[in-house]
Amino acid sequence: MKTNILVIGATGKTGSRVVEQLRKKGIEPRIGSRKASPSFDWDDKETWVKALNGIERMYVTYYPDLAVPGAKEAIQSLTYLAKEMGVKKMVLLSGKGETEAEACEQIVINSGMDYTIVRASWFNQNWSESFFLEPIISGEVALPLSDVLIPFVDANDIAEVASTVLLDDSYNGEIIEVTGPELITFRDIVTMISETTNRNLNLYNISLEEYTAGMKEMQVPDDVIWLIEYLFSHVLTNPENQKVVNDIQRVLGRKAKTFLAYAQETAKTGIWNQVATV
Repeated sequence: MKTNILVIGATGKTGSRVVEQLRKKGIEPRIGSRKASPSFDWDDKETWVKALNGIERMYVTYYPDLAVPGAKEAIQSLTYLAKEMGVKKMVLLSGKGETEAEACEQIVINSGMDYTIVRASWFNQNWSESFFLEPIISGEVALPLSDVLIPFVDANDIAEVASTVLLDDSYNGEIIEVTGPELITFRDIVTMISETTNRNLNLYNISLEEYTAGMKEMQVPDDVIWLIEYLFSHVLTNPENQKVVNDIQRVLGRKAKTFLAYAQETAKTGIWNQVATV
């Protein structure tokens, strides 16, 4: 099995799924995470050299997001080092409608390496594996911009696209935009989760200021608060992030998963029916 593929962010929402997709194809990638051996730590450049040694292709996700301060510099350093060490191709996960993320894309595009950019909309899994899970479990969901239309995309679809373009050089030089097949609102989502879990979830439309204040009360880390505030104030309202793109169907030959299908599958796991902890 090939071990010359590195997945950076291999324990994250898309990275773990890319690893799974590659293993299905008989490829054992190198795991790029702090606990792996060799380890990869964004905050420790000395780990980068060992992680990149002998690697020809790499899938890169930056945590928590390419929009955060310091991300551009990290991507620039990694891209330069990767090329210097003989990496031939880089697939970068980017964010749809994020100006800062597009600056990171340009670094990869202008690197001289083969590349594919996978530019994603907001993930369905934010509702089951990230910051929207706790409110769903509590049954009281308070969100700003509850009527903004968003083409939520499934992380499994993103990973299948990413693993495909990582191996298939016919997508070199392309920006692949991955969205769900429909525009839906937070209100629509809470309704679908209510129906699939047989629960009465309450949705309250609040201001972004109230939402930020609530996160501070819950002692959410400052960098996470900054990111979520940025995503709500700049990304969700960006017209570019409110368009359905059919690149998933173009790459995979099938339609993107709907939020309802994701909700039905996730409801069966019972994760949304946990007892809320005080």
